[in-house]
Amino acid sequence: MNNNRIEAMEKNEKTASTIRDADNEKEPQINYRGVKAMPFIIGNETFEKLGAIGTLSNLLVYLTAVFNLTHITATTLINVFNGTTNFATLLGAFLSDTYFGRYKTLGFASIMSFLGLFVISLTAVFKKLHPPHCESKDISNCIGPTGWQMAFLLSGFGLLIIGAAGIRPCNLAFGADQFNPNTESGKRGINSFFNWYFFTLTFAQMVSVTLVVYVQSDVSWSIGLAIPAIFMLISCFLFFGGTKIYVKVKPEGSPLTSVVQVLVVSIKKRRLKLPEQPLKSLFSYTPPNSINSKLSYTHQFRFLDKAAIVTPEDQIKSDGSAANTWNLCSLQQVEEAKCVVRVIPIWAAAIVYHVGIIQQQQFVVFQALQSDRHLGNSNFQIPAATYTIFSMLSLTLWLPIYDRIVVPLLRRLTGKEGGITILQRMGIGIFLIVLSSLVSAFIEERRRKLVFTNPALGVHSERGLVSSMSALWLVPQLSLAGLAEAFCAIGQVEFYYKQFPENMRSIAGSFFFLGMAASSYLNSFLISIVHHTTEKAKTGNWLPEDLNKGRLDYFYFLITALGILNVFYFIICARWYKYKGNDETSSVALEMERQNVEKQFV
Repeated sequence: MNNNRIEAMEKNEKTASTIRDADNEKEPQINYRGVKAMPFIIGNETFEKLGAIGTLSNLLVYLTAVFNLTHITATTLINVFNGTTNFATLLGAFLSDTYFGRYKTLGFASIMSFLGLFVISLTAVFKKLHPPHCESKDISNCIGPTGWQMAFLLSGFGLLIIGAAGIRPCNLAFGADQFNPNTESGKRGINSFFNWYFFTLTFAQMVSVTLVVYVQSDVSWSIGLAIPAIFMLISCFLFFGGTKIYVKVKPEGSPLTSVVQVLVVSIKKRRLKLPEQPLKSLFSYTPPNSINSKLSYTHQFRFLDKAAIVTPEDQIKSDGSAANTWNLCSLQQVEEAKCVVRVIPIWAAAIVYHVGIIQQQQFVVFQALQSDRHLGNSNFQIPAATYTIFSMLSLTLWLPIYDRIVVPLLRRLTGKEGGITILQRMGIGIFLIVLSSLVSAFIEERRRKLVFTNPALGVHSERGLVSSMSALWLVPQLSLAGLAEAFCAIGQVEFYYKQFPENMRSIAGSFFFLGMAASSYLNSFLISIVHHTTEKAKTGNWLPEDLNKGRLDYFYFLITALGILNVFYFIICARWYKYKGNDETSSVALEMERQNVEKQFV
C-alpha cells in the first residue's frame, strides 16, 4: 500500500512538473527596461506633482480670496477633501489590484486629475464661475458663491479625488514594476527608485510653494491655476509616451478576498486543535503561474493556521485546489494573510511618526510669524510659509548623498543590498523626528523668552508681539524633520511594497496615505484634548492664536514624550517582525509540495 502511494506520488509529481514546465513555456518573457523607463515615469510623476501640489498648496487662500468663503468653511472643505483623498486611495488600490492593473488605473487617474485641475482653473478664468470680488475685510459682508458655482468647483474636487485615488497608491508600485526583482541590479534599481521618487516629489513641492504660489497670489489666479493644469497635461503625454516599453502586471482577482477568507475560515474552525507538525498536516496548494512568491511557514499568528486544517467535510479538486475556499484555505493563503496582519503594528508606529511631522508643517509657520524674519540687516522679510522649504532642502540634499555614497559604503560593510534593513531605516527616521520635536521645544522656549525681554522693534504681527529671535533658528528643527522624512517616509513606502504579497502592491501603496490620514485625525484629537485641558489651567491655553500667551514649547515636549514611547514600541515591533520569505528553503517547499500530492491519495 505504501509503495503504491509513493509510486502514485512520484507519478503525480512528474505530471505536475510537466504541466508547470508547459505553463512556463507559454508565459511570455518579461522584458524589464528598468532605467530606460524612468524618464517617462519619473518625468510623469514630477509634472503630476507640480500640477497637484501647485494647486492644493494655495487652495485655502483661493477659496477665501476668490470664492469669498470664511476661513472656517474653507478649512473644513480642505480637511474633508484631504481626508477623502487619502482614504480613497484604498478603493483605487483595490480596483487596480483586482480588475484593471496599475497601467490602466494610472492612465485613467492621470486624465481625471488633469480634468480636475482644468475645471478649477476655469473657475478663476471666467467671472460667471465665481462670485464678484469683495473689497471688504469682513467676509460676512461679501457675496458668496451661488449653488451652481459651488457645484462646478466641487466637481473639480471630485475629479481630483478620483485622480489621486488611482495615482497615489499605484505610481510607486508601477515604477518599481519596471525592475527585475530577481536580479541584483534590479533589486538595487528598486531601492534607488524609491529614493529618486521622493527626491522629485520634494523638488516639485519646492517649486510649487515658491514660484507657482507666487504667481497665483501676486500675479494672477487665472495664470497661476492654469500652470498646474498644463503641468498635468504634460504628465499625461509623458506617461502614455512610454506605453510600449512598460512592464504591465496583470491583476489576479481580488487579493483582499483571499485575506478575508483566511480570517473567516479560521474563525469557523476556531475549535479545532492545531497539529503539532503543521507542514505535514495543513493543506498546501499554490496556484500555477501566480505572481506571488511562495512563502515558507511561520509560527506567528498560529490561530490563522486553523483555516488550512483539512476536515472530512472539505473537498479537494483533481488539480489539488480546495473546492470551496470559504471552507478551506491553503497554507500559502494563510501566510499571505499573515504578511498583511504582520505589517499593521509597524503601520501604527508610523502614525505617531507622522504626527511629529505635521507639527513641523503646522506650527512652524506661526512661530515664524512671531519671530524676526528679516534677511540679515535688509528690509526684506522671508514669508512665514516659505520656511518649510528648509525641510524639503534637507531631504533633497541628503537623498543623492545617501543613495550614491552612503548606501554603497554600508553595503560593503553589512552585505545588505540596501546597506541597512528597511526597519532600521524607518527606526532612524522615527528617532530623528523625536529629536526634531525636542529641538523645537527649546527653540520655542527661547523665542518666547526673548519676546518679553527683547521684542523686535518696528516689527508687527497680527497674532501678537514679535520676538527678536531670528526665524532662521527654526532651520535646525526643520532640517531634522527633512532627514526624518528621508529615512522613515521612504522606508515606509519600500517596506509596504516589499512586505505585502505581490498581488497587493497597489494596496500596499495606499497604506502610506492611510497612515497619513489616521495621523491627521490623531493630531486633531491631540490638539482638541490640549485645548480643553489647558484652557482653565494656571499656565493657560498652550495653543492660543497668540503664541506668546501660550506654551507651544510644552506641546512640543508632549509630542517628544509620545515620540519616545513610539521609539520603544517600534523597537519591540521591529525585533518581533519577520520579513516575508526570510526562512524559505527548498526543502520546506518540497515538503509542502509532497504533502499536497499525498493528500490527493489519502
